[in-house]
Amino acid sequence: MTHGPLPILDEAGVDRIHDASIRVLEELGIELWSEEARQLFADAGAIVEGEVVRVGRDIIDQALQTAPNSVTLTSRNAAKQIELGGNKIAFGLVAGPPAVHDEINGRRQSNMDDYENFIRLAHYFNAIHIIGNQVAAPMELPANNRHLDTYRANLTLSDLSFHCTAIGRGRARDGIEMMAISRGISVDELAESPGVITVINVNSPRRFDEEMANGLMEMSSLGQVVSVTPFTLMGAMTPVTLAAGLTQQNAEALFGITLTQLVKPGAPVVYGSFTSNVDMRSGAPAFGTPEHAKANIASGQLARRYGLPYRSSNSSASNVVDAQAAYETQMSLWGSVLGGTNLIYHAAGWMEGGLQASYEKLVLDVEMLQHMMEFLTPIDLSDEALAFDAMERVPTGGHFFGDPHTLERYETAFYAPMLSDWQNHGAWTESGAENATQRATKIWQTALSDYTEPALDDDRREALDDYVARRKEEIGGGEP
Repeated sequence: MTHGPLPILDEAGVDRIHDASIRVLEELGIELWSEEARQLFADAGAIVEGEVVRVGRDIIDQALQTAPNSVTLTSRNAAKQIELGGNKIAFGLVAGPPAVHDEINGRRQSNMDDYENFIRLAHYFNAIHIIGNQVAAPMELPANNRHLDTYRANLTLSDLSFHCTAIGRGRARDGIEMMAISRGISVDELAESPGVITVINVNSPRRFDEEMANGLMEMSSLGQVVSVTPFTLMGAMTPVTLAAGLTQQNAEALFGITLTQLVKPGAPVVYGSFTSNVDMRSGAPAFGTPEHAKANIASGQLARRYGLPYRSSNSSASNVVDAQAAYETQMSLWGSVLGGTNLIYHAAGWMEGGLQASYEKLVLDVEMLQHMMEFLTPIDLSDEALAFDAMERVPTGGHFFGDPHTLERYETAFYAPMLSDWQNHGAWTESGAENATQRATKIWQTALSDYTEPALDDDRREALDDYVARRKEEIGGGEP
C-alpha cells in the first residue's frame, strides 16, 4: 500500500471514539461466559460482577503496550510467508458459507468436493494469499470433526497459511498441530513462528461466549494469530448511527485484544472490523454500502492509533453474480484498501451476505483484486518512463503505435485483464456474445483443469493422515 490510507476522521474524531469506547468498557462492560477468562480479567484488576466484566483504561493501555504491531504468518511454503502490519495487504479466500453456486450446477448445499475445488482455486490464483475458515462448509460431514478434513485439504491441496476454526479449544489446537506437522516442526517451534490465524467474533452487543473465549485463549497461549472481529450491524446489533457502531465495535475489539495479552503478553493479535448496516425496511444485512465503506476506513484509523495490524472484509449481499455483486464488492474493497487494511478477509468468492461461496464470483473478485494490485503499484518516473525521446521522435498530430518505445513495451505496458472483453460489438457478437459471468465460468473450469497440487513430503502427508484418523477416533460422537 504505497499510496497511504485515507483519513476519514481527524485526530480529534479518533480520540472521541476511543474515549466513548473506554466509557462503554468501564461503565457498561462486556458479558463474558468463560469463567477462566473472567478470572484473568479479575486478576488484572477488572471489576467482575457475575458474568459482566468492566475493564478500566489502565488495563486496556497495558495490553496495547505488549501487543505487537506486526506479525508474520509462515505456511508450509516459506516463500508464501505473509506479513500482517505496516503497509502490507493480503487477500483472503471467502470463509464460512453453507451453500455454493456455479452457473453449471446451480445453488446447492456446500460439500467436501466443492471445498476442495475452492482450495485448488485459491492455490491457482496468486492474488489469493490466505485461506479462510471452512471456505464452503462440507455440510455432509459430521460437524464435530469436519474441521479435520478441511485442515487436511488446506495443507495438501495448497501451501498457504489458513484460518483455524476457534469454536472451542479442540478445533483451534487441531489446526495448530496440523500446521506444525506440515512444516516438520514442533508446536513449541510454531509458537515462535506463527503459521495459522483465527477470527474471534464477539456476539454483539457486548457478549463474549465461552467457546470463542476458549478458542482465543488456546490460540494466544500457543503463539498463533487472533483477529478479534466484532460483527456489528448498525440498526440491529448496534445503535443506528455510524458513530455508535464504531464505538461499540471498538469497545468489543479492545476487550478481546486485551484478553489475548492477559493470556500471553506479546501474543500476536489483529484489530478486526466488520461493521455494516441493515436494510431498515426488512432487517436484512446490507454490505458494500457507503456506511460499510466508511466504517472500513475509520476502523483502520483506530487500528493504527493502537499500533495493531488491521483486518476488514470484502463483501456483498447480492444473491447472484450481477451488477449489484460487482458494485457492492468494489465499494467494500475500496473502503478496505483506503482504510489501510493488512488482511482483507472474504476477498474472493463471497456472495449472499456470506451464505454462499460462488465459483464465478471468485473469478470476478480475483479480477478486481488484480486491478487493485496494479493500482497500488508505484508510478515509474524514470527517464525511460518519461519517454522524452519518444515524444521528440513523433511529430505533432502523429501517433505512438509504431514508435520503438511502444513496441518495446506493448506486451507489458498495461494491466491485461483475464475477465474483461474489450472487443467491439461486432467481434464480441461473432465470438459468442458472452457476458462476464459466462466468461468467468470458463476461467474457473480452465483453472481447475490446469491446477497442479503442490508437493508435500510423503512422511508429512502420512503424519497428517494419521493425526486426522486418531483425532476422529478420540472425538467420537462428542465435541473436539
